[in-house]
Amino acid sequence: MRPTGRLTTAVVGAAVLLGCVSGPAASQPPRPGDDGKRVLVFSKTAGFRHDSIPDGVAAVKQLGETGGFTVDATEDATAFTAGNLRRYAAVVFLSTTGDVLDAAQQRAFEGYIRGGGAYVGVHAAADTEYDWEFYGGLAGAYFQSHPAIQPATVDVEDHAHPATSGLAQTWNRTDEWYNYRSNPRERAHVLASLDESSYTGGTMNGDHPIAWCQNYQGGRAFYTGGGHTKESYSEPQFRQHLLGGIRWAIGDAQADCRPENGYGALFDGTQASLDDWRQAGPGSFALSDDGTLTSTGGMGMLWYAGPGFGAYSLKLDWRMAGDDNSGVFVGFPPSDDPWSAVNNGYEIQIDATDAADRTTGAVYGFKSADLKKRDRALNPPGEWNTYEIRVEGERLRVYLNGVKINDFTNTDPARSLIDGHIGIQNHGADDEVSFRDIRIKELPVKSAKSSGAMASHGAAASQGD
Repeated sequence: MRPTGRLTTAVVGAAVLLGCVSGPAASQPPRPGDDGKRVLVFSKTAGFRHDSIPDGVAAVKQLGETGGFTVDATEDATAFTAGNLRRYAAVVFLSTTGDVLDAAQQRAFEGYIRGGGAYVGVHAAADTEYDWEFYGGLAGAYFQSHPAIQPATVDVEDHAHPATSGLAQTWNRTDEWYNYRSNPRERAHVLASLDESSYTGGTMNGDHPIAWCQNYQGGRAFYTGGGHTKESYSEPQFRQHLLGGIRWAIGDAQADCRPENGYGALFDGTQASLDDWRQAGPGSFALSDDGTLTSTGGMGMLWYAGPGFGAYSLKLDWRMAGDDNSGVFVGFPPSDDPWSAVNNGYEIQIDATDAADRTTGAVYGFKSADLKKRDRALNPPGEWNTYEIRVEGERLRVYLNGVKINDFTNTDPARSLIDGHIGIQNHGADDEVSFRDIRIKELPVKSAKSSGAMASHGAAASQGD
C-alpha cells in the first residue's frame, strides 16, 4: 500500500495436415515476427482414427500464426529423436491412438520432457501407449469408455489458467465425452470437469475432470478431453481453450498447475459469497457477471469479516489492467479502518513498477520478492496470475503461479501472524485490479518455536525451506 492515495469498498452487486506426409517433420525457418518457438503436432494412430485429425492440425497451425509460434506436423515416429525434439517447445499428441512409439523413441521423448520439454494431449491422446508408465503419468489418465456424442455442461474450476480464463463458470458444448480409468485430481491440477447430471453415460461418480495441467518430471503437461468432432476445431471457445493450453506449455503464459485439493471458497464469484465481506475505508469493488471483483476508487480494503485464520494456505487470482496498485493483506485484527491492516498486518503487494520492497510479490516495506524468479513467473497486465500466500506460525511464504518468490518470518509482536484476517485492497481511483476465486485451506498448527524470539516493532527476518 502506498502511503498516498485513497481506498474504497462497497461491493456491487484447412490447411490439411503436414502430418499425413510419410517423412518426419522438417525444420522451417521462423516466420518474420515470431519468437522462434516451434510446436510439433504428432497424430499417428495405431488404433481408431479420428476423422477430425486434419481439422485439428489445421487449427493448431492457424493458432500458431496468430499466437507467435511455428507448427510442424508429422505422423512419422522417427521424428522422436533427442536431437530433433530439442527444437520444439512442445509436442502435441493430437488424437493419437495405440502404440505409436518404439522403445528408443519413448526414451528420447522421456529425455525431452525431463529436460524441460512440454506435452499437450488432445482427446484420444488418452487412448495411447497403455503399457508405457511414463506416458500414462504424463497424460494424467487413460481412456476407459465413452457414451454417444451429445451436449454436456463443463464446469470451469480454474479461471486463471490461459486455457480456461476466457470461459464462463459453465461451458455448454457438444463432444464425445471420455470416461477415464482413474481420476487425475490427486496428481494434476484440474482446470475443468464435466457435470455428469447434464448428459448420459458418465461413469466417474460425479467427479469427472475433463481438462488438466501438471508439472511432470521436469516438464509441463496439458490435456483436454475435447476435440473428437470436426466442429470442435472451428468453435471459437474450444480454439481459445486449446491455444491457452499450448501457450502455457511453451512458456508464453504462466499458471499454478500444482494439484489443488481441500480448499474452501471465501469468494466464489457470486453476490451471496460476499455476505461475510466488509468494506473498510472509501472506494469499492464492482462485481461483474463473470464473477470478477474489480477495484474502484480508494484507498480502502475489502476484508473477510468471518473468523480469523492462523495456519492456512490462501489462494486467489488477480489481474492488473496496466500499471496499477493493489495488494493482499493478512494477519490483521478485525477493523473497519484500513490503516489498522497497514499497521498491524502485512501486505503482499501487487504493483508493476514500484521499488523492490514495494512491487509485486514483496511483503510491502519489509522484504522484496526474489525478482528473477518473480519475473519468470509473472504474467503481464491483462492476464491472470495466482497467488498462494501460505502462513504457518510466524512464517509467511508467497507463491506466484506455483513458484515460491518470497519467504518471510515475522518477529514483531504487534504484527503476529498466528491469528488474523485477510483482505484485498482498492488502492486509488486510477488503479484497476481484479480478483476472483478467493479460497483457503486451513493447515495443521505447528508449535511456535520462535515465539520467545520476537524482536522489537518492525523487525523482520527471513527463513528458508
